[in-house]
Amino acid sequence: MNCIITGASRGLGKAIAEKFAGGGYQLYLISRSADALRDTSDELREKYPAIHVRSKAFDLGDKQQAIQCGRWIIDHGADVDILVNNAGQFLPGNISDEKDGVLEKMMEVNLYSAYHLTRVLLPGMIQRKKGHIFNICSIASLKAYPNGGSYSISKYALAGFSSNLREELKPHGIKVTALYPGAAYTDSWAASGVNPLRIMEAGDIAEMVYAATRLSPQATVEDIVLRPQLGDL
Repeated sequence: MNCIITGASRGLGKAIAEKFAGGGYQLYLISRSADALRDTSDELREKYPAIHVRSKAFDLGDKQQAIQCGRWIIDHGADVDILVNNAGQFLPGNISDEKDGVLEKMMEVNLYSAYHLTRVLLPGMIQRKKGHIFNICSIASLKAYPNGGSYSISKYALAGFSSNLREELKPHGIKVTALYPGAAYTDSWAASGVNPLRIMEAGDIAEMVYAATRLSPQATVEDIVLRPQLGDL
C-alpha cells in the first residue's frame, strides 16, 4: 500500500506521514524544502525500517513541477492508494489592502498544486478503480474571518474542488475526503505565544485521516471538521 503526501516535511504533513508509516504504508513524500524533507525522511526510515520512504523536493505551486511530481511517482511504479494533498501556505491580509499577487500565489499553492498533481495521478487510479484522496482544506474554507483575505478564498476553492472531484469519481470507486481543521500546534504556532494546550495537536488530524481509510469500500467519510475543544481562536 502506497501513501503520497505533499507538504510532508513538517507540521500536519509530517504527522500524517508518521501515522501511515506506523500502519505499514510505503511513503512518497513531497515538500518544497529539500533539507527539511531529507531530515523527515531519514527520521521515518530510522523509526520504521520495514517500509520504503521515497522523497523529492518539488514546488507544487508551479504547474510544471506539480506535473513532474506526478510523473516521478508514476515512474516509480507506485499504485496510488492514498493521496494527501496537504501542500499549502498562509499569507494573512485583507482583500482591500493585501499586496498585488497574493491571490495568485494563494491559488497556486493551495489549489492548483492539488489540482495538477491529482490530474496526473487520476488515470491510474481510475483504471484500478481504487484509491482515496484527502484534500486538507481549513476552517477558513467554511467561514470567512478577519485577515483571512486571499488565503480564505483559496481554501474555499479547494473545498469546491473536493466536492466536484468526489462526484466525478464516485462511479470509479475512488473516495474523496475534505478535511477542515482549525488551529493545530505546529512550528508555525511556536512563536505565537498561544498555549499548546489551547489548540489541537497535529497528530489529531493524522488520526482522523488514517481512521477514514479503515472503512469498507462501500463507505466513505466525505467531510471532516476538527476544531479545538474550546473553539476557534
